Amino acid sequence: MTLWQFARAQRLGLIPGPDVAGDRWSAAVFDDALDRVDAIRQAVGAMPDVGAVRAEEHLAERFNMTVHSGTAAELARRGHLSVVGDHKGHPLYCGLPLENLTDRRKVERASAAGQLHMRDAAAKLLGIRESDLDHLVRAGLLTHAATARSSWNKHDVVLLYRQADLDRVTRSRRIDWAAVRATPRAAGPRSRRSAPRSGGQPDGDDGRTRHRDRPAGRPAAAPPRASTTDTVTPIR
Repeated sequence: MTLWQFARAQRLGLIPGPDVAGDRWSAAVFDDALDRVDAIRQAVGAMPDVGAVRAEEHLAERFNMTVHSGTAAELARRGHLSVVGDHKGHPLYCGLPLENLTDRRKVERASAAGQLHMRDAAAKLLGIRESDLDHLVRAGLLTHAATARSSWNKHDVVLLYRQADLDRVTRSRRIDWAAVRATPRAAGPRSRRSAPRSGGQPDGDDGRTRHRDRPAGRPAAAPPRASTTDTVTPIR
């Protein structure tokens, strides 16, 4: 039995905690667990706890489909995956429900709702300017769901917006979308310090970012949606 299997067995109550001084197990507890070792192995499953990217890679391979970054978090929101810890501040998902997840429709719905978009892509999906998206954020109508770090400046944090939140805002009756979308865009020369226009970054900025999760090793697991000039690469 591996260490992670032992830890999960304890978490599931299949193996009791230490029962003698010094954080040790008595011979009786040890012998009982040894007698049940095959049943314990079967109960804890074959997949260790993993981060979001590896979870999404697994689902992409299992169902032979594109699984967007943000899917694991969305599945957890819907109660289909469980968070059992963290690694460097990022969630660790229990491998047992991930291994037992066989409903493709649940994954498809979670991938569609949980897909992450950068600021410019989110504004484009809403059909508004990026400055208007900032107004939605300040008004409390929209909140980012995750973050990424810029590859050219690791101190810069990029906010990522969830598709389901964008859909919810689109349906909001508090917003006069016709008026917002009819607002003319700013024209004229822009300085290098100006905020980026939708679809790009200020001059001299290649716009590359890294997602805080580890990188997907297979192309089927899709990164957060970016603009045509942006590249989002997860961080391992």
